[in-house]
Amino acid sequence: MASIYDLKSRFQNLLRPLTKGLARLGVTANQVTLFAALLSCGVGACVAVWPQESWPLLVVPGVLFVRMALNAIDGMLAREHDMKSDLGAVLNEIGDVVSDTALYLPLAMVPGFGPELMVATVTLAIISEMTGVVAVQIGASRRYDGPMGKSDRAFVFGLLCLLLGCGVAIEQWLDVILGVMTFLLVLTIFNRSRQALKEIGK
Repeated sequence: MASIYDLKSRFQNLLRPLTKGLARLGVTANQVTLFAALLSCGVGACVAVWPQESWPLLVVPGVLFVRMALNAIDGMLAREHDMKSDLGAVLNEIGDVVSDTALYLPLAMVPGFGPELMVATVTLAIISEMTGVVAVQIGASRRYDGPMGKSDRAFVFGLLCLLLGCGVAIEQWLDVILGVMTFLLVLTIFNRSRQALKEIGK
């Protein structure tokens, strides 16, 4: 199914000159991965400490965009500048899950977000990424199928935080949106599992 992830190649083309510059400066893919995780943890901590304030919510969309760029950059550094490593593969997968959890779970403390639904959404997001990784264990490629992949979650949560931070009254819709997200995450887990099995079946 369609996902924002499908636009990744175009995004990477825009970032390629910056990536080449970082490589020339000696920046490694693993350093970029760790920085992205630390950035997410820092902003998530701000949301948790000041859940009633609007400014942490306004920071979230920008950080999500920067993190998407950093994720693309670390991948290009690894592939195109001979920085692939087993440690990098581990850091990449764990870093994404840690970043998502650290950034999204504190939203459960923000007025309007249902804590139970937020926990369910984050839990299903972790399972969906685990499903994508498990595909490799059975001989398929790493699965990124949608409809609620990492980029899609970033878009939804970034938009919600932007609207709430700007004072737009959407609190009454948050539970509905989270409910839809949980359904789409279940569908994503199913799609990744099915596509992995279909791939090895060929």
